[in-house]
Amino acid sequence: MPLDAVAKSKPEIVHSACPHDCPSTCALEVERLSPTRIGRVHGAKDNPYTAGVVCAKVARYAERQHHPERLAQPMRRVGDKGIGYAAFKPMAWDEALDEVAERFIQAEQKWGAEAVWPYFYAGTMGLVQRDGIHRLRHEKRYSQQKSTICVALSDSGWMAGVGVMRGVDAREIADSDLIIAWGTNPVSTQVNVMTHVARARKERGARFICVDPYRNPTAEVADQHIMLRPGTDAALVLGMMHVLFAEGFADRDYMARYADDPAALEAHVRDRTPEWAAGVTGVPADTIREFARLYGRTKNAYIRVGFGFSRARNGAVSLHAVTCLPTVTGAWAHKGGGALYSNRSLYHIDDSLIVGKELHDRSVRELDQSRLGAVLTGDKRDLGDGPPVTAMIVQNTNPMMVCPNTNLVRKGMSRDDLFLAVHEQFMTETAAMADIVLPATTFPEHDDIYRGSGHTFLQVTRKVVEPYAEARTNHYVICELARRLGCRHPAFGMTEWEIIRETLKRSKWPGPEEMYEKHWQECALSFETAHFHDGFGHADRKFHFKADWAKIGKDHARLPSLPDMAPVFDAATPERPFRMVTAPARSFLNSTFTETPGSKKRERRPTLLIHPSDAARLGLAEGDLAEIGNKQGSVFIHVKPFDGLLPGVVVVESIWPNAAFVGGNGINTLTSDDAGLPNGGAVFHDTAVWIGKAPESQA
Repeated sequence: MPLDAVAKSKPEIVHSACPHDCPSTCALEVERLSPTRIGRVHGAKDNPYTAGVVCAKVARYAERQHHPERLAQPMRRVGDKGIGYAAFKPMAWDEALDEVAERFIQAEQKWGAEAVWPYFYAGTMGLVQRDGIHRLRHEKRYSQQKSTICVALSDSGWMAGVGVMRGVDAREIADSDLIIAWGTNPVSTQVNVMTHVARARKERGARFICVDPYRNPTAEVADQHIMLRPGTDAALVLGMMHVLFAEGFADRDYMARYADDPAALEAHVRDRTPEWAAGVTGVPADTIREFARLYGRTKNAYIRVGFGFSRARNGAVSLHAVTCLPTVTGAWAHKGGGALYSNRSLYHIDDSLIVGKELHDRSVRELDQSRLGAVLTGDKRDLGDGPPVTAMIVQNTNPMMVCPNTNLVRKGMSRDDLFLAVHEQFMTETAAMADIVLPATTFPEHDDIYRGSGHTFLQVTRKVVEPYAEARTNHYVICELARRLGCRHPAFGMTEWEIIRETLKRSKWPGPEEMYEKHWQECALSFETAHFHDGFGHADRKFHFKADWAKIGKDHARLPSLPDMAPVFDAATPERPFRMVTAPARSFLNSTFTETPGSKKRERRPTLLIHPSDAARLGLAEGDLAEIGNKQGSVFIHVKPFDGLLPGVVVVESIWPNAAFVGGNGINTLTSDDAGLPNGGAVFHDTAVWIGKAPESQA
């Protein structure tokens, strides 16, 4: 329904929270037009982080909520996999759930419980609707999931230095004189950050710098764009730290008190000059030197650390290096200074009731979600001595689009002996591969609890409107399957609201009614604690320049202790001379919103951004169809010459459905399912490719 049509009704404003996989977890004000319809969605004006702002795609959420192609009823596939609606016939909920449970029982009887793999991720960030799937997994001893597709690498890098999953409150950006968006594009992916950046620029004359491989929308509005080659962030940091030590910007008193081995770091960077860093990064030496001096003389310099530059095989090392900068200068100590990656540790949520923690047996095998294709095609490096995966339920994710190595994922999901149930809002490419499809609620249709990553607020929400057609919540599906499978955990007999109440009680927070009535719970720490005046998160209370990677993950042997370039990424070669980054598109959020008219209109079509000199050399002009590839396959995509990146670097803003590409192969056909170091993690921005003109038959 067009938004201008629903906007004619006088709305009731209902508090909610954005559930999508973005650090903001925005506090929302939703226009309720009737018990079944919403209008426009606004950022909550009274929340000091959201501050009345929300991204355009969520503001238009009515397009998605009332989309005519939402799944309305359970369905059984009666045709070939991958076709979509035409291959399915409706069925009743009880019949569908009975069949899913029976197929799980059959898989367990034949192969053992580990043959069943409940698979999920962060299509909703609500704790009850997202994480309840673990309760079923733990009680039934189904295969565990190692959740690596988003934050495994960045978590590793932050924890290596800081030692605790929190940083300086993002609202302090407004008190900063220098703000650096490093490996993040908040204009597109976290618009609330820009509210506080704008305030600092207006009120303080703050300088805003974006560090990123291409001129993204954030770089477009920044005072300066530091454009570097993908995967070389640590080299840039080393060149900066050389200047900070050599020119007197290092705060030696601060480091003596708060860091583990500043003398070793100083010696380590002595020969890592800006000239050396320029040769690695592509950033001119003078630019590196002036950037370091500006950072060094600005004590209240704030770095908003993003996920993007961590999505490489050496991503954890790169992120750790960036967190060393405010420790060298002592910026952590100052209001408006320091850094933020995530504030997940603020909320001390006891989620044992939600996930059934007491049932978790660590002897049950754990499978890496980012290596879905390898798992489903029987790779013994993943399966170990255990059985094949022969039954799955998927919630909150669309792995046929978002997982790396699409061709291998497709091959695995095409197995005739794999039973797949998908609980979804739309007929996604994953749902089209399913045997049973179940219709799922959207966030305005269920209760949940949300913790912010990019801010400091805990939020409880109630449903705004009634579920569409026969859509059911994640909680309902998991509990109904549990009942059929003989599970006895008490949470399977509780409502979402009852679980939220008990979880908050165990976590020493106010009850859900109180929290919902006041809309959010402030969880910010004192200035001294938030700025680590009482020490960092490690046992010695020090920031660690020397990372103990062995404590973080088993694949640590190739990683340097002190911050350094770790040359473990997919380097360009004569055969594959281009390094590709698959950055987020502004109007999509992973695969979400790829179905909405507004987002599709704004993004137009999959596009390859390539430097004009590279395009000319390859004989490619704007609008031409190119073929890009590597050993995993090839993709056809239209070209746009773009001078906002370095020669030898290409960018494809994603994630478009596979079907949106000429030939039907999406961009994750090319991304590797290699695990990032040291503890896994998807390496979406670490891909070397070849590029050529598409054959005339494809053009």
